[in-house]
Amino acid sequence: MAGVIFSEKDKEQIVSHGLTVEKVEKQIANFTYGFGYLPVEDAAAVGNGIMRPAESEALRYRHVYETAAEELSVVKFVPASGAATRMFKDLFTFAADGVPNRASEMTAENLTSFAFYPALPEGIDGRDDRAKVEAVLEYGASLPKGLIYFHSYPDGPRTAFGEHLSEGAMYARTGDTVRLHFTISEEHRAGFESLLEQVRGRYEELYGVRYEVAFSVQDSGTDTIAVTPENEPFRNGDGSLLFRPAGHGALIENLNSIDADLIFIKNIDNVAPDRLKGDTVTYKKLIAGILLDLKRQKDEVISALENGTDADAADRAARLLEGPLCCRLPAGFAGLDDSQRRKLLLKLLDRPMRVCGMVPNEGEPGGGPFWAANPDGTSSLQIAEPSQVAPDMAHLLKEGTHFNPVDIVCAVKDHKGRKFDLREYTDPSTGFISEKSKDGRKLRAQELPGLWNGAMANWITVFAEVPVSTFTPVKEVTDLLRPEHQ
Repeated sequence: MAGVIFSEKDKEQIVSHGLTVEKVEKQIANFTYGFGYLPVEDAAAVGNGIMRPAESEALRYRHVYETAAEELSVVKFVPASGAATRMFKDLFTFAADGVPNRASEMTAENLTSFAFYPALPEGIDGRDDRAKVEAVLEYGASLPKGLIYFHSYPDGPRTAFGEHLSEGAMYARTGDTVRLHFTISEEHRAGFESLLEQVRGRYEELYGVRYEVAFSVQDSGTDTIAVTPENEPFRNGDGSLLFRPAGHGALIENLNSIDADLIFIKNIDNVAPDRLKGDTVTYKKLIAGILLDLKRQKDEVISALENGTDADAADRAARLLEGPLCCRLPAGFAGLDDSQRRKLLLKLLDRPMRVCGMVPNEGEPGGGPFWAANPDGTSSLQIAEPSQVAPDMAHLLKEGTHFNPVDIVCAVKDHKGRKFDLREYTDPSTGFISEKSKDGRKLRAQELPGLWNGAMANWITVFAEVPVSTFTPVKEVTDLLRPEHQ
């Protein structure tokens, strides 16, 4: 970008960080010009982009998955690198100013109801509210969510990490093997590995499985440069450039490294105790069955198109795309000749595929399901965050009937079993700019397209309704006092 001059020392730092000067200049240009809005057309709803299978169909889909899982490699992918700082935001405020707030009062009054209560200092329940809150902060504020005790069991408290091990054994298994992949921060790797060794044997005996657990960290080469409010490179006290992790969208690199037929994705904090996992397991199998059934149809019609001897292949492919695969063909499709139609159909079909669970909207914050226009003239389903929707289309956010709980299952191999390069199916033009601070100085930060937003923008996407009982997130520490976490 014109006007940005990096010193030789800057360039050395950029290269050592796994970036290039050109990439960093493009990032600064994004700060200057911003990201465009997603061209949303309509909010998806049941009958308009969201499936709601009848019970007989749901039973068939679950059977499809349960039968196929024995022959497939399955992985459960859990983004778990985020620190729990935001969980304790209101407690930090109370500890700093001494003014009680709802979170501090609920925490102090219900201290013994938290699963992490045994980890607090002995006799803490007899202290004043400020001491109680400070003890809670000392316990959990520096931990990632995955290492915080969420739920109590007769044999001791269980962390969010432990709940994902448990949940994985209930649906993400091939035979007696359960494969999980957690993205973590390097500073907490030892904590996760230590916890795994502590609980592995107990969980393997409890669920009759064998765990294969992998950990990865976000590649520093996906970091983005921070800038000042004037869009100049932000510099640390020693004059060096400041780079920041570019959000969960950077995890497409981690996801891309996994070799599996089927990959489940779920956030680290969205877990329930074993007594409430029934619906989660049922609907995970449902969306996986939908994915496998549609992938079979997709692979068959791709083979027919490539073979070239099936006269009806193009018509069947078009019906599949515009029907269950939720891809509206461009207006000029009917006017294309046979060769052009087949070429376009193959391009639209031969892509990674995902089925996303969508929960009926009950006021929870987060992204939602939309139909959006694509540059090639097609329209497809996308998960959009509120910040991606233009002000003149904001009414669609209020009209939406469902929201995204990050309940996703992915097929990342083509019809011949070759793995897609997932980095080729992102939309780099989507991203987020946020206001942050460091050492008391304001800065602007940039996030890559979100993992289930722009990072998967060019996948085949299908939405299916799942019940709100499958969504039990912990965004604030007081969420652990909700009945589903007790």
